[in-house]
This record gives sequence, C-alpha cells and structure tokens, in this order.
Amino acid sequence: MTKTIGIIGGMGPAATVDLFAKLVAATPAEADQDHLRILIDNNPRVPNRNDAIAGRGPSPGPHLAAGARGLEQAGADFLIIACNTAHAFKPEIEAAISIPLLSMIDATVDAAIDSGAQRVGVLAADGCRRAGLYQHAFEARGVDAVFLADEAQQDFMKLIFRVKAGDIGDDVQRRMQQLALSLNARGAQAVIAACTEVPLVLSSDTLAVPVISSTDALVTRAIEFANRN
Repeated sequence: MTKTIGIIGGMGPAATVDLFAKLVAATPAEADQDHLRILIDNNPRVPNRNDAIAGRGPSPGPHLAAGARGLEQAGADFLIIACNTAHAFKPEIEAAISIPLLSMIDATVDAAIDSGAQRVGVLAADGCRRAGLYQHAFEARGVDAVFLADEAQQDFMKLIFRVKAGDIGDDVQRRMQQLALSLNARGAQAVIAACTEVPLVLSSDTLAVPVISSTDALVTRAIEFANRN
C-alpha cells in the first residue's frame, strides 16, 4: 500500500500545479490506479511569507497549521509544502499534526550534495534568505552557498511576482537566466532554484552547471517516501 500525500499549496497556485504535475509525471503508472493519492489544499489566502519574516505582516503559521490539520484529517499520511519560504514555519506546522512533514529544504540540499557541488548559488526569496533556511542547511553540510547581491535580489523578487501574476514569457526567462549566470560567474558549481516559481522560467538547459529545482528534489523524495513500507 502506498501512502497518501498531502500538499500544503497555494503559495502560489501555479507552483502548486507544477508540483502536482511533476508528481504525476514522475510516478511509474500504466493505469489510473497505479498513481498516488494526492490531497491538495491550494490556499492562496495564506499571508505573505516574506512580509511576515520581515516583520511587516501577519504570520502565516496559523493558516499553514490549519491546512496541515485539515489534510491529516482528510486522510494524508504525510505532508509536503509547495513553497520554500513557508518552511520557516515548519515547527508550528509540525506541532499541529501527528504525521510526517517532509522538508523541501533538506531534499534540495541533499540533491545538491549528490551533484558533487561544493559551492552552490541559491536563487531564494527574501523571506527564505532572512530565515537562513539554506544558509544553515548548507553550512551544516560544509558547502559554500552564494546568494544574489542586494540589487540583483530586488530584481529577482520582481521577477518572482511577475511569475505569480502569470508572466512566464521570454523576458522573464531571459532575466532569470541572467541572474543564475551571475551566480555561476561567482564560482557556483550548481544553481539552486530555491523558490517554487523559479522552475517555471528557468531550466537546466540554460546554464553550463546543473540547475537543481527544489520542486524536483521534493518530488523525488515524496515518491520514495510514499512507496516506502
């Protein structure tokens, strides 16, 4: 028997759709019944994670915890979150449930380690950076993490909100590629798409070094966990 996956989503909706689609695509199946059962709480009303971490807005913690409880009550055996920055509130979510919550951060860092990179560039949202999610994880593994300079980070956030607004056109793709290349130029041996909107506009084909998608890393880990006895 496979386990039922619960997705805490809506941050944003397009990234949640991408996570769901990749779970379906990565699952070996010859018929509907071979796929995993997946429950999704696509809640775009969760307060802005970046503003909360910066002290400018309400905490999304209670909303995330409530969504997690609802998914557990609906039958989820374990949970994943379709947002990197929301992992800053992981302790509050875990306190509200009795089922495992897999970490997108841990899955992505493990994928980077497996790539052999000792210096990684990280494309992450402001809140994710402020919370030190990837800094702490990579430091614990002895890997050097490189982030965008302040001005470039501002450009990155503007691109993220363009993607959230539905713009995944050539201009956004080109600008995101340029930001990734700037990390590569500073010695990054791999670039981490550490925001779930990034894989919507940046692929591994655009760089000479691996692009490690946090969404893809989480998909791999979730499918393995769902099939584990």
